[in-house]
This record gives sequence, structure tokens and C-alpha cells, in this order.
Amino acid sequence: MPRSIPHGTVLAALVAGLALSGVAHADGTLKIGVLATFEGPFTILGEDSLRGAKMAFEEHKYTAGGKKLEVITGSSDASPESAIKAARKLVEQDKVDILIGPLSGDEGLAMRDYAKTQPQVTFINGSSAAEPTTLVDPAPNFYRFTTDGVQWMAGLGTYSYQKKGYKKVITIGEDYSYPYTQVKGFMIEFCKAGGHVVDKFWVPLGTKDYASVVSKIPDNIDAIYVALGGSDAINFITQYEQAGGTKPLIGGSITVDQSVLSSKGKRRNYLIGTPSAGPLADDWDDPKWQAFVAAYKKSDAKAFNSPTLFSHGYYIEAIAMMQALDTVKGDLADGHKKFREALATEVVDTPTGKVHLDHNRNAIGDEFLTEIAAAKDGHLYNKVISVIKGVNQTLGVPEDEYKKTGQPSRENPACP
Repeated sequence: MPRSIPHGTVLAALVAGLALSGVAHADGTLKIGVLATFEGPFTILGEDSLRGAKMAFEEHKYTAGGKKLEVITGSSDASPESAIKAARKLVEQDKVDILIGPLSGDEGLAMRDYAKTQPQVTFINGSSAAEPTTLVDPAPNFYRFTTDGVQWMAGLGTYSYQKKGYKKVITIGEDYSYPYTQVKGFMIEFCKAGGHVVDKFWVPLGTKDYASVVSKIPDNIDAIYVALGGSDAINFITQYEQAGGTKPLIGGSITVDQSVLSSKGKRRNYLIGTPSAGPLADDWDDPKWQAFVAAYKKSDAKAFNSPTLFSHGYYIEAIAMMQALDTVKGDLADGHKKFREALATEVVDTPTGKVHLDHNRNAIGDEFLTEIAAAKDGHLYNKVISVIKGVNQTLGVPEDEYKKTGQPSRENPACP
């Protein structure tokens, strides 16, 4: 049975829907684990990730490769410890064949290492986007069909400097691997264009009081690059506005996600025009994306105005898994050999363009440069500025050369 989750939330209904799909593990059935953040500051993101996964499973009628899919959920709080605890239950107690997840950056790094100890299971990413997960000592049984946080920033640094005119900025992000990755992706272009990062502020995940950070923001900057997500992003934006802050923002991918833009209580006009970049854009006119948005909005009464990064990510990973299972007719024999070969070589036609994997089993796909705009009904959305096609993990630089830039961290990179 799926992990027990408290009732009274949208999550309870989503998990119930997945539970109804499951049958006892028997011949003709595969067990699929779905692990996401159903606790902590990213709870709302985990709920939407499950919404996306459920859409994918329902499209395939909970079957793939001629097998029935029994879906079992696991819950974390965005910490690597909780993610591995949940993964151990799914893998070692529930005996899942395939695990989809996790959601957050440090969780992904921990899952990569755990995957190496469980060669009998195939691990497929959720939405975790820390760069080192697949670039540094990757696990041979871990696959990521969603691009990473550096790739998501393609085009943003150059656009912020050349088109928005921002020459000096500060950055603020949570103190862990994913925001480090996003800041690196932004700075690679911004610094190369001539921009300067005056200072970086790192805060614990789940920070509620940003007064000390707000008080240290210098006056002689042009903008603030924000790499915060969920309630952290909402708390910072609200408190910065309340303190009289007026510097324009540059948005990290999850900072301008619909999970943040749909929140109440902030001045809408303040965020309009905020540039960002990432793996999706709310108003993209591609028919496949528009169909996905329409299906997403119909999937649940509590769905956002447009899919989040997390529903989008888990949907893609689940679709990629089921496509590969179809290719090999559900054959997981010989250590999942044929299945893993199918994953490594397939092209997945996602709602945001075709994706395939590199030799590290990391996605190569399109990215979107965007700006926040207001719709006629007042809701905020990410408007397409341009689409950057086929972005790979090293941004077109040979891998050995790219790795010389070092892993993203609190200090790295630094503008020369």
C-alpha cells in the first residue's frame, strides 16, 4: 500500500488516486516508487509533482510494456536524510522495481550515491536539478530526463546584462546544492558579459525571517538575483517589499514558478518584467504544451494556473520510463539490461520539446528565456522571450574543459 499521508489536503486525494491503480505484486505487475517532498517547506511542490506523475500514469492507464503498474509513494522533507529513509523503505521493504524521484537538489546527490548500492533497481530523477548529480561520479543506474539548474539558466545572464541593463547584482539563495547550481548557471553568462556579483547571501532552507538579509542589501546595485523556492521565495519577496525594497529582481527558475506566482499578498506590479529562465514558459504557443496545460488544469481543482516545474518534471520522467518499458515489452531481466539501454538511447517527445540523454544519462533539451507578465484576469505568468534549443549539461563546452570551472558552491563561481 502507498505510504500513509495525513488526510485533509490535496495530497490525500492524489495519493488515493494512485493507490487505486495498484494491485498486489504478482506476475504481470511492476512496482514503481514515486518519492517527493510531502513534508517541510516544499510540501506544495511535492503535491504538484505527484499531480504530474499521476497525469502520466493515467494517460497510460497504469500499464506499460504489457505490465500493470503498482505505484507506491514515499515522502521526504527536502533533506537528503529523509529522502534516503523514504527510498530505503520503497526499495528494501516495498521492493519497487523502479524509483522516480527525488524533488530537491541535495536529495538528488544522496539518491545518486544510494543508487550505487542498489544495482537491482533503476532510479529515474524527479525534478532534482543539482549539477553534480549526473556530472560528477554519476551512478550507472540513475537517469535524469529533466535538465539541470545550470542548463535552466541558459540565456538569462546575457539577457540581464545586455537587455535589462543590470551591471551589478547580489544573489540570494538557500544554502544547498540546487541554488548553488542556479547561481553558477546565471553567473557563467552574466560575468562573461561584463556583469559583477557584488555579494552572495545564503540562507537555511525554510527561513522565515529575512530581516537581517534585507538590511544588508546595498544601495549601489541594479538588481537582486533570487534563487529561492516555495515558501522561502514568498517570504523573502513579501518582506523585501514590506521593508520598502525597490530593486528589480532576476528570478531563479523556481522563484518564478507558478507555485510562487500564484501566491497571494504581494504587489503584482512589482514582479512584472522580472526576467528568468528555465525548462518551461507558461504562454508558449506550441500545441503540445497547450494541450498539456489544458490537461493539467483539468486534472485537479487545486491545480495552479499553469504547470509548475515539478508537475512538469515528474510527468516527463514518468513518460520516459513508460516509453522505455513499452520498447522492451516490460522486460527487466538481466539487471534491467534492455530497459536501461532503452532509457539511454530513447528520444522523448515532451510537452516542451524533444529530450534525449548524454553519456552521463543527463538530459539535453530546450530552455526558455522568460519575463513575468500579467494576464487579463490579473494572474502572473512567464512570457516567452526566446527558446534556446538543445542545451547540454556543459553549455556546449567540452566536458573536460567545463569541469575545470569546478563544482557549484557558496564561493564558486566568482566573477573575475
